[in-house]
Amino acid sequence: MNFEFTAEQQLLKSTVRQFVDAEIIPHIQQWDAEGGFDPAIWKKLADLGFMGVCVPEQYGGSGMDYNSLAILCEELERGDTAFRTAVSVHIGLNSMTLMQWGNEEQKQKYLVPQAKGEKIGAFGLTEPGAGSDVAAMATTAVRDGDHYVLNGQKTWISLCDVADNFLVFAYTDKSKKHHGISAFIVDRTTPGFSSKAIKGKYGIRAGNTGEIFFEDMRIPAENLLGQEGEGFKIAMSALDNGRFTVAAGAVGLIMACIEESVKYCHQRETFGKAIGKHQLVQQMIANMEAGYQMSRLLVYRAGEMKNKGLRNTRETSLAKWQACDFANKAADDAVQIHGAYGYSDEYPVGRFLRNSKAPVIYEGTREIHTIMQAEYVLGYREDKQLSNMLPAWEEELQHS
Repeated sequence: MNFEFTAEQQLLKSTVRQFVDAEIIPHIQQWDAEGGFDPAIWKKLADLGFMGVCVPEQYGGSGMDYNSLAILCEELERGDTAFRTAVSVHIGLNSMTLMQWGNEEQKQKYLVPQAKGEKIGAFGLTEPGAGSDVAAMATTAVRDGDHYVLNGQKTWISLCDVADNFLVFAYTDKSKKHHGISAFIVDRTTPGFSSKAIKGKYGIRAGNTGEIFFEDMRIPAENLLGQEGEGFKIAMSALDNGRFTVAAGAVGLIMACIEESVKYCHQRETFGKAIGKHQLVQQMIANMEAGYQMSRLLVYRAGEMKNKGLRNTRETSLAKWQACDFANKAADDAVQIHGAYGYSDEYPVGRFLRNSKAPVIYEGTREIHTIMQAEYVLGYREDKQLSNMLPAWEEELQHS
C-alpha cells in the first residue's frame, strides 16, 4: 500500500493545521473551562469544506477520500478532542450513514445541507441501560398510519443541544430482538423532542454532550432509514465509520503529546541538563513516537480498505482499540514529563489526559474490541466482503 499523501491531501493537512493553530489552540483552554466553544467555528469549518470532506460533490461535499477524513480528524484533535468529536459524529456517524443507507429524497433533504455545513447531524444509539449491549435499548417506535410514534431517551449524545438532525434507533418489534430495531431521521423541531446537556464531564469539556428525549414524537414514515428491522445493521455500519474517525483523532492526540513534550524537554533543565537528556524521559518520548507511527499505519490501512469498498470491520476495530490506548498512554506520559506543571492548566497536557479517556470507552470499549480481535484470530468471527461497503452483519448478530 502507498501511504504517500496526494497533493490534495497535503493541502488539506496544511489548511486544517493552520486553522487549528489560528482558531482553536489560542482559545481552547478558555473554552474547556467554560464548557463550550464559539459556535462561529461551525461556519468556518463549513466555509473550508470540512463539514462534507468525503461526501461526493453531487451531494454538496468535497468529494475527497476516507484518508482525507482521517487527516481532518487527526489535525482537529491535535487542537482538541471536542472538535474531532463534532466531525466524527456529523460526518462519520451521521452523514456517511445517510450516504450508504438513505434514499435519494433523504439524501437531498438531509445529506446535502449537512455536507454544506448548513445543518448539523448527530447520532442517537446509547441509552442509560444500553451501551455495549445495543439490544437492551428501551426506545420504541410504533407505526400509526403514515407516522411512527417515538418514545424513549438517549444519553451521552454528542451535539445534543446543537444538532439539527439525529439518526435515532428504536424498537419497532421488540420480539425480534436485533432484527426488530429500526433507524429514523429525527428533526429536533418535531414536537415531543427535548435535550439536556450533561455537566461536570471529566474530559472533552468544550464539547456539547448530553441526553435527548422523545415523548410521543410523530415521525413521518418517510424518515425511516432503510427498512424496518435494519436498524442494527445500520448502526453497526455507522460505527465502522465512527470508529475510524475516533482512531484517526487519537493519532492527532498522540502528536499533540509529542509536540508539547518535546517543547518542554528543551525548555526544562534538571541536574544541570535538559530533561530530554535523561534516558527515562527519552523512553517516554520514544514510546509516544512508536505509538504514533503504529497507530497511523493502522488508521490509513483501514482508510485504504474503505476507499476500495472492502469490508474493514476487523481493521477499523484494531485501529480504534490500539490508537486510543496509545493516546491514553501518551497523554499520561506527557503529564509525567511535565511533572507538577502537567497537573495544572498552565500546560495543555492535563487536558490531553482528560480527553484521552473517553475514546477508550465510546464507540466500542477497549474490552469489546479486545474480544472482537480475539474472536477473529480464533475463527469465531468472520467478515464477509461486499463491494458496496454495506457490511454483512449476520455474524455480528451472533456475537452481540
